[in-house]
Amino acid sequence: MKPFDYQRIRTVAEIGARHAAPTRFLAGGTNLIDLMKHEIETPDQVVDISRLELAAIEDAAGDELRVGALVTNTALASDERVRKHWPLLSYALLSGATVQLRNRATTGGNLLQRTRCYYFYDTARPCNKRHPGEGCSALEGQNRIHAILGASDQCIATHPSDMAVALAALDARVTVRNLEGEERELPIESLHRLPEDHPEQDTVLTPGDLITAVTLPAPPAGEQRYRKVRDRSSYAFALVSVAVVLEVRGGEVENVRIALGGVAHKPWRARKAEAALLGKAATEDSFREAAEAELAPARGYGHNEFKIPLARRTLIATLRDAAAPSSEETSL
Repeated sequence: MKPFDYQRIRTVAEIGARHAAPTRFLAGGTNLIDLMKHEIETPDQVVDISRLELAAIEDAAGDELRVGALVTNTALASDERVRKHWPLLSYALLSGATVQLRNRATTGGNLLQRTRCYYFYDTARPCNKRHPGEGCSALEGQNRIHAILGASDQCIATHPSDMAVALAALDARVTVRNLEGEERELPIESLHRLPEDHPEQDTVLTPGDLITAVTLPAPPAGEQRYRKVRDRSSYAFALVSVAVVLEVRGGEVENVRIALGGVAHKPWRARKAEAALLGKAATEDSFREAAEAELAPARGYGHNEFKIPLARRTLIATLRDAAAPSSEETSL
């Protein structure tokens, strides 16, 4: 591991110009420390923010919920308000990692975790995400876990977070503080980037930006579902995941929000599927048509071509469950 300076701060006011790149903020450290051990992340300075007062879950105006960036995944998943009004988020969090990791991982850190692409972690192989211009080894390599939507010829890596997929379907918002102490709020859907020509840029954040909170809008009407398909039943990242909020009235889709995970460089908001479903009968045929509309531009790269039919089937099954809930499905 490359030597670095370590500093612990106790207030956000202590963050200043000296904390721009190449500084990294350390909270739970469940991803950053691994990346530093592999010398993928090589910051000159690590700023420990784990003592900041950002670990509260608070009621906000208009039945919203404000989640501090240092709230652990365990605390968020088990919060009574979240379990009752935003169960989709609990489903997603509890499907990720192990209990030990969830006890350490934080809300802000979860959003900023980096891809688990094999070649990103293998410093002996070219990777545009590590070093722009080197090339993407996954394009013609082992790409079973890689993207089928929104990829580019520069990168086909996927974003690993379960939580971020649920937040995308819930229309959550992220509060960000910059080095000047100014705060801005942006939709979770706008936080992460597609690779395009700059796969090294995972998000729209600039050096020194700090996520301070995530806000959940008022509880949505309808049913909430999260389905994750993976290689083993625990401690595995999604091959495909689907987050759904579905409101059906009189047999027709009144409101729907869909996000996909494991298929793109960012949590993928399925806008085409949503548009295809609104006002339509909540039937198997409608669900199939919506899935086809969303996945029409999907592209496989050899080993991951199975993800296209898998994503289609998983989306249809999740919509079906949400449209006809059982008492077991609606309980946590």
